[in-house]
Amino acid sequence: MDAAIRTEHLTKVFGGVVIAVNDLCLTVPKGAVFGFLGPNGAGKTTTLRLLLGLHRPTAGGAFVFGRPCGVGATDVRGMIGFLPTNPKFPPHLKPFEYLNLVGKLHRIPAEVRMPRISSLIRAVGLLSVTDQRIGTLSTGETTRLGIAASLLADPPLLLWDEPTAGLDPAARRFALDLIQELRQERTVVVATHILADIDRVCDHVGVMHEGQMIFCGTMQEMKRRLRHDGITLELAGSNEALRKAAETLAERCPVEHRWLGENVVSLTVEEGRGRAAVLAEVLQVLNDVGVDLQAIQSGHGDTEGAYLNLLQEDLSHGFARFQDSPRPTHADRSGVSV
Repeated sequence: MDAAIRTEHLTKVFGGVVIAVNDLCLTVPKGAVFGFLGPNGAGKTTTLRLLLGLHRPTAGGAFVFGRPCGVGATDVRGMIGFLPTNPKFPPHLKPFEYLNLVGKLHRIPAEVRMPRISSLIRAVGLLSVTDQRIGTLSTGETTRLGIAASLLADPPLLLWDEPTAGLDPAARRFALDLIQELRQERTVVVATHILADIDRVCDHVGVMHEGQMIFCGTMQEMKRRLRHDGITLELAGSNEALRKAAETLAERCPVEHRWLGENVVSLTVEEGRGRAAVLAEVLQVLNDVGVDLQAIQSGHGDTEGAYLNLLQEDLSHGFARFQDSPRPTHADRSGVSV
């Protein structure tokens, strides 16, 4: 698998105290839309800044398209289009003026730069505000300008940090629709704490928590971490019929079930058994005892449940990870000044 991004035990400690990124091993395939998911303070932004060469790693390394990242790696930075959270631009400039400045910094020739800026302004929906100064733009318009700036040099890799933060529904939808369009030609990394955004546009996801990657894989793999293939049935019938249904389900249907109330039953389908076949058996039992089906809901692993489950697992395993980590020997300490 060709990798757009690869990190090897990447670690960043600030001030010898704050562990922002801890032993991160990550691979992002070329052409993926990768969701970098985690609560605020998980280490997502620090990781992006390490890839950009804006921070020096404390340990480990990172590579973009096989090239090492670093503070002086201008060749790597030129392959990345970066959108920071809540971008800030010179308030006295107009959108075209700012993009022209960015294009000059990228050394894009004027004959290429000018028509590309015009096309981007139209593409991101800023044509109506080209005469306004950036300081007067709305949050959504400023984000659109940041998107245009990240695309100006036509980079093969986009790193967008919280691209929908603070946006109204229309602007948020625009940003997500644009990501889906860009996936045809580029690798896109979207760092966010908003689950719905990840679920809508990403095919791969990495979940960070307290500086560590606690899951990395496809969206389907993450959902399978929670999947229990549950079915919840809401029933209608007399007390006697419902009692009979409970008894008959236990006798005739080899499926784990539990009653959540007088008329609600939850079924758990064992792996390898067909959901449709099990449901058909259950419905036949209900019909035989005179119970009607009012509603049915599938518990087929949802993204939010999978995400919360991963965070809970990480919290419960935190001390176990500490116990399993390498321990310094007396030889390690010799000659080390504190």
